[in-house]
Amino acid sequence: MVTSTLLAALLSGLSGCTNSGNNSTPPNETGATVIPVEDPVILAGEPFEFEVDPETFALTIIKDGVREQASLPLPKANVSNLVKTDDSVSWTYPGQMKVTIAKKNNYLDIKLESIGADSFQWPVVQADSYMLPLGEGKQIPADDKDWRTFLKDQSYTFSESFSMDFFALNNKSFSMVYLVTNKYNDEVHFDTEPYVQMQFTHDFPTINPDKSYGFRLYVTGNDPQQVVQPYKNYVIESGNFVTLEEKALQNPNIQKLYGAPQIYLWSPSILTDENVNWPNMRTVLAGKFGIWLKHLMDETTDGSSELADTLEQISKQDYLDKYQKKVILNAINQAVRMKDFYSVDMFPDPGKEATALIQEGVSSLSEQKLYELNKLLLKDALGDAATDLKSWGQAGSTGLIQDMHEAGIDKAWIGLSNWADGLINPEMVDEAVKDGYLIAPYDSYHSIQENPDPSWNTASFADSTLYVQATITRKDGSKVAGFLNRGRKLNPTLAMASVKQRAESILQEGIAFNSWFVDCDATGEIFDDYSQNHTTTQAEDLKARLQRLSYFAKDKQMVVGSEGGNDYASSVIAYAQGIESPIIAWGDADMRKNKDSSYYVGGYYAMIGVPERYSKAVPIKPLYDKVYLDPTYSLPLYKLVYNDSIITTNHWEWGSYKIKGAEAERMLYELLYNAPPLYHLDSEAWDKQQASITGFLKIWSPFHSKAVTQEMTNFSVLSDDRLVQSAQYGDHLKVIVNFSDKDAVDADGQSVKAKSAIIIEDGKSTLFDAEANAKLLATN
Repeated sequence: MVTSTLLAALLSGLSGCTNSGNNSTPPNETGATVIPVEDPVILAGEPFEFEVDPETFALTIIKDGVREQASLPLPKANVSNLVKTDDSVSWTYPGQMKVTIAKKNNYLDIKLESIGADSFQWPVVQADSYMLPLGEGKQIPADDKDWRTFLKDQSYTFSESFSMDFFALNNKSFSMVYLVTNKYNDEVHFDTEPYVQMQFTHDFPTINPDKSYGFRLYVTGNDPQQVVQPYKNYVIESGNFVTLEEKALQNPNIQKLYGAPQIYLWSPSILTDENVNWPNMRTVLAGKFGIWLKHLMDETTDGSSELADTLEQISKQDYLDKYQKKVILNAINQAVRMKDFYSVDMFPDPGKEATALIQEGVSSLSEQKLYELNKLLLKDALGDAATDLKSWGQAGSTGLIQDMHEAGIDKAWIGLSNWADGLINPEMVDEAVKDGYLIAPYDSYHSIQENPDPSWNTASFADSTLYVQATITRKDGSKVAGFLNRGRKLNPTLAMASVKQRAESILQEGIAFNSWFVDCDATGEIFDDYSQNHTTTQAEDLKARLQRLSYFAKDKQMVVGSEGGNDYASSVIAYAQGIESPIIAWGDADMRKNKDSSYYVGGYYAMIGVPERYSKAVPIKPLYDKVYLDPTYSLPLYKLVYNDSIITTNHWEWGSYKIKGAEAERMLYELLYNAPPLYHLDSEAWDKQQASITGFLKIWSPFHSKAVTQEMTNFSVLSDDRLVQSAQYGDHLKVIVNFSDKDAVDADGQSVKAKSAIIIEDGKSTLFDAEANAKLLATN
């Protein structure tokens, strides 16, 4: 019989055990979590002892007689107020820091408090290898030449670069796992000579009254499941773990993500080549509409020189070439979205429907009604140069969605690059919803422009005072620049009224969006704002971002996702884009600036169709291939914690077919890691990729539908070269993947063909040949 005293002692070392943040119990006064006896418990952490030298802050862990340094010594410093007990030690660096280390049953509780220091560097760590939650997760050997090259003198903002709040040091005997208890104002710096070494620094901003940071330090085995378990327990203990099924109780549409590829649909043009009678269009452009169109283009950022040149050229021709048609269609499709498209002189007799809208007051029309008016006006101007208005733009939007559904894609998340793409074509949105898909606009509140730019509407706000009064100021008084160094960054604590205003404006006519993508809010790019009138800490910044995401998830009942996927947002959002493939080498000129380079990823803009930034298949440099893609370094650290809580995929710049020559490997990765493929489609891309997409989804979709509601229960490396790996989801679903060019046999005698996967469920096996499927891209 277990007495209540003994039971309490047994439970005092456990960090948490429930599968739901809603059911977890907060820590009691001793720091332990009170756990009902009937709840299943996964133990985290192993017994150990420790030694610390206060003068150098060198920390040593002792387990089973083996000693490992948890932190290297700092330069000797004067120490005062040294107090030791059996289970704790505390001291002060006079005028600088106060340190307390307390031994709990299964971890060290390390607390550091500034009593004068502006910043403090600790710990400084060195190990045989590291398990770091960089994106999904990486295992980094300290002596690996590629990682030493890649990490040399690199400094990472912790809240942004680390998807979860821990890092692990791996040595031959055991691992030491640091849980970071204050994610704000932290930086990790890497030295790489002679081996990879990490230095952790915390700043204490003058605007932040919290002058502390700290860690829980656990000792575990070297298996990644053992390494992540203390952190998963900690997240549960903190009440921040919410499963997808729990989220689906609040919004059943979340279940539409199960087995759903994520697809960006590029159909911004409402008037397309199929809708135009070009001989008649030449006649129309030679009249007052051509003059009006040129006038409207004069108001755009890019100006009208290209259109003017084209109009001049076609006036001397009896035909239009392909490029000229693109220029004209591009101008028309820009113009039809403009607020000042209507003019009494241009449209003296616009027709009954348009007149009714004009009488409502053009300036007071909703955005969706404005587009409705402008389409009616455009049809009136074009006459028989254009087909019936109802057919405009439908072949590459509504028709493409119908084609996808008829091809057997039963579930999909569809993202639009701009909410205006949906408002100008509500038939497309309706079709997606009718076919059982999720469809979401792209939205962002990160950057703000001083002057509205129709081509960048997310950076334009109805409240014109925000640019001056609500943007982020650095400590030196300078403003933080917006994306691509344009405009400024908007303080999220001051943006909520504009968030609600924009959402209401987009949705006011009943557009059928059932999902929402909010850029940047889950990337961990957060700020201290030193503006005198709205001083804001990083913690307050992050809290405001979560409130924004929660508004769309709860108030608007949208299936919400964001860029990145750093886990502070995991209890709110349902999907994230960037954990599996983050942005690769943002600062590499060959990839971003040198257009003649074979590695150039392409520009953001396209007149028609998918921009090269998303459609152009490119190779990546060998170093990047190693550190970003090589499966020998990859670990499912994020999946081992959050597989059944949040759905993660690639960053949209690095869709499933973006990397030339890596198509098969990425399909295998998406199976092994239970990650949705991400595609960029227009009609042309669909024609080229349909066979490969549908072939993969026949295998991937049913697998993901089952795996995503279960925990990842096992991950194993099955070959010496680490290219044969397996993952298990729940008790009965397993996938084995062979990334290598050679056939292999696993420990159970299961033969696994090169570049293929085997899915095993309840003893039944299904083979997927990724290499053969990738070849369909070239032959289709």
